[in-house]
Amino acid sequence: MLYQSTRGDNTKIKASEAITRGLSKDGGLYVPESFPSVSLEKLSELVTKPYSERSAYIMGLFLDEFSETQLNGFTSAAYNETGFTSSDIAPLYEINKNTHFLELWHGPTSAFKDMALQVMPHLLVSSLQRTNAKNQNVCVLVATSGDTGKAALEGFCDISGIKIMVFYPKDGVSEVQKLQMTSQRGDNVGVTAVEGNFDDTQTGVKEIFSDKELAKKLDDKGFFLSSANSINWGRLVPQIAYYVSAYCDLVKSGKIKIGEKINFCVPTGNFGNILAAYYALKIGLPINKLICASNRNDVLTQFITTGAYDKNRAFYTTMSPSMDILVSSNLERLLYELSDKDGAVVSSYMSSLAGSGRYDVPAPVLRGLQNMFASGYCSEEDTKKTIADTWENDKYLIDTHTAVACKVMQDYRKNTGDDTLSVIVSTASPFKFCESVLDALGVKTDVSGAKLIDVLSEHTGVSAPARLLGLKTAKPRFSGFIKQDEMKSAALEFLGG
Repeated sequence: MLYQSTRGDNTKIKASEAITRGLSKDGGLYVPESFPSVSLEKLSELVTKPYSERSAYIMGLFLDEFSETQLNGFTSAAYNETGFTSSDIAPLYEINKNTHFLELWHGPTSAFKDMALQVMPHLLVSSLQRTNAKNQNVCVLVATSGDTGKAALEGFCDISGIKIMVFYPKDGVSEVQKLQMTSQRGDNVGVTAVEGNFDDTQTGVKEIFSDKELAKKLDDKGFFLSSANSINWGRLVPQIAYYVSAYCDLVKSGKIKIGEKINFCVPTGNFGNILAAYYALKIGLPINKLICASNRNDVLTQFITTGAYDKNRAFYTTMSPSMDILVSSNLERLLYELSDKDGAVVSSYMSSLAGSGRYDVPAPVLRGLQNMFASGYCSEEDTKKTIADTWENDKYLIDTHTAVACKVMQDYRKNTGDDTLSVIVSTASPFKFCESVLDALGVKTDVSGAKLIDVLSEHTGVSAPARLLGLKTAKPRFSGFIKQDEMKSAALEFLGG
């Protein structure tokens, strides 16, 4: 299978090159030239398999350059009881016969990014061995709204030949997320706070990738750049697997029959998580509707409703910070598919977004979008109320991002009457957002920071993830902050001046 850019560069490359480069030279994202298909018979076979084998099979459909043995080795190393607290890796939790939560936060950093970033380092190292003719080292650059940063740091920690630098918005992550990143162990890691919001941070990283002069300097130092954000195909393709796995588990438990369609409701800001669900649909997973859940930064909801993408709006810092995004990078991949793979059209959208801050898609594209996607947003007050109601009514503790999806799912059912069995994608442990969750539950305390983990556990009787408990004694290694226009020099300094 070959890959090409979303912006019209017709050069076709192998998966290993796409994973190594991360971003196309024309600024576009790599997408598969065509999509494989999974039959219902094959889905039936996967029902009996453990998560690691399901994941290896799905990735193998897109990464046929890698052998079945290699991919099974990667997933066995990534998804095991050493790193994950649930033997099911991505278990489902049922609160009623039509509503399940897909828990993607049982990995080492207690967020869904672990599902991809525990296996991606294996993919990148193997890709480097295939493509790195100069035998250079790689610097992985990451812009994070909170969870990607820690998951990437953990995944790439102390891997030979790789250095990783993470940039995060100074006031745009929770205290637990911040401490997770700034206390990261490893000799090959760097963490820097940036003034501004996630969009500023993400823009800064993209500018680094497009700076040819900087690339030359790094080349002279024996480095080239790659990414661990979901702009990198090697980050996105493992995410397709957990949608397939969730479906298989519903069949296995007798909740649905093979071939029966279900809904997924996904909290998302950068669109990568729900895009993976769309790709699962593309390869044949029986999905009725994909429901895109936004917080107060509802640019995606407005786009799906109207066909107008407009970032010229107020940016809100919310209690669900991983969704505080106004420029959703992975939407570009969906636009490419809905525009009949016309890179020139997609390039015009992206140019308009960079210039005027908005673009409008034509009616046929909007119809195609709305055929597959529904959308909704959740206010701060409704986020808190949903956390409280879910705990009071179901004794199920959810984080702020999952609460957004839960409320949007409720609204969707009320507005449409669609009672299809639905899976709400739960993206993080509630203990990563203790202050907001405790506030939602009406708990007042003078304790702050990582000590809130104990307060939430004591109040609810729910055990906190062991690795988060360890943050109570963690010592930050990285401090201070920089401006967006200082990110290039910070990256250069990190790599030796």
